[in-house]
Order: sequence, then C-alpha cells, then structure tokens
Amino acid sequence: MEIQEILKQVQAGNMTTEEAERILRRQPFEDLGYAKLDTHRKIRSGFPEVIFCSGKADEHLLRIFGRLFTEEGEVFGTRATREQYALIREQYPQAVYDPVSRIVKIEKPGKTLRGKIVVCTAGTADIPVAEEAAQTAEYFGSYVERIYDVGVAGIHRLLANVEKLQSANCVVTAAGMEGALASVVGGLVDKPVIAVPTSVGYGASMHGLSALLTMINSCANGIAVVNIDNGYGAGYIATQINRMGYQGGAGCDKAEHA
Repeated sequence: MEIQEILKQVQAGNMTTEEAERILRRQPFEDLGYAKLDTHRKIRSGFPEVIFCSGKADEHLLRIFGRLFTEEGEVFGTRATREQYALIREQYPQAVYDPVSRIVKIEKPGKTLRGKIVVCTAGTADIPVAEEAAQTAEYFGSYVERIYDVGVAGIHRLLANVEKLQSANCVVTAAGMEGALASVVGGLVDKPVIAVPTSVGYGASMHGLSALLTMINSCANGIAVVNIDNGYGAGYIATQINRMGYQGGAGCDKAEHA
C-alpha cells in the first residue's frame, strides 16, 4: 500500500492512526529465509515487486506468489512455465497465464489504463518479447497499442502506422536479425524509443547479439536499449516515461481506458 493511500484511509476514517503507524513502522522487507520480499518497493519507486519465475523451486514460488498477492491484492510473474502456472492455479484459481509472453498474474479488476505506449515488432517471431513488454506496461497502468510485423523488409507497413507511433508518449520496438527497426522508428518520432533486441535470427545473429550491437550503435537520436529479450525491462521503463507524459501535461495526458 502506498503512503498516499494510507493517509487517505486515515483521513476518511477507514483506518486508525495506530494502524497506519504499524504499517509504516513495519520492516521494509519480509524475510522468508530463501527470499527477502521488498514490500516497500512500491512506496519508494511507485512499482511493486514482481516475480521472475524461471528457476525457482516450487515451494518458494508458491509462497512468494502468495505473500505478494496478500500484500498488494494482485501479483505479476514473468518467465513462468505451464507447469508453474498449473501449480499456482491449484492454490489461486483466479490466476491467469499467457503462454506467449509466459506471464502469470492475478490482476485487480476495473483497472484504468492511462496515457499511451506503442509496442511494435519487426516480425511475428518477436511477439513473445513484445507481449512481455506490453503486458508489463498494462499491469502497471499504461494503455498500450500494439503494431506487430512491421519490419524494415517491408517498410511500407511501418510507414502506414506513423500517425499511431507519433501519438504515443513512448515507443517500444522489439526486433531480432539485424535489429534495424529501432533506428527507423527513432527517425520518425519525437518521443523516446526503447529498443529491445530479441534472440531471433540465423547463426550470425548470435542469439540477439547482432541486434543488440545494431541498436546500441544507432545513429538515430532518442533511443535507449535494454538487454536481449528483456521485454519486462522495456515495459517498466516505458511506463515510467508514459507516467511523466500524462502527469506532466504532455502527449496523451488525458487518455484513459477502462
């Protein structure tokens, strides 16, 4: 719970000052022995802790998932397997899973999505990473428009969507092979572009390294690059930028989507 929400609860008479004090005095992390849950992260940064599911022991994943759900009323996990989802669903039947992005989550209903982020891909093989970015941004309250399969091999497909790109507070581009999409988009918009290299391509693409190097060496301005296949990181940064856009009165500040 954020400090502002706690203060509003006290002001409305729904929480006593003693209850508020107990919450604020609570240790800023919960020590589970094998994990230390950062329960004050949302207070500090505006974003709650999420779960990187890959490699976690079943019992650890279940307890972490449950504690974060209890703390926030919703929970978000990335890189989850179908088997992990099946395990979670046994205890939390309301959990949903997307096999494309490999995201498992329980989300508060009726969430308002604000501002505008555009997530685009060079090809359909880049969609899993792009969906991780898009769904991350949506979970954190951003409105996302998707423009998929608009790579430079058929650049007319991208140019047909320039107006959509230019209307966003931020653009995320996911591309493998040589990763040229970010540079082209960077030359078309006046907003930040977050480039996500994907591990898509033939041998010389070196599992995304070729796209990463292209994006880092882009001559277009306003491009920031995250790590290979890091859709979550791109969605997080895009949300930070989007929030500044609609909170600061620029771009799509009045856009709200239920």
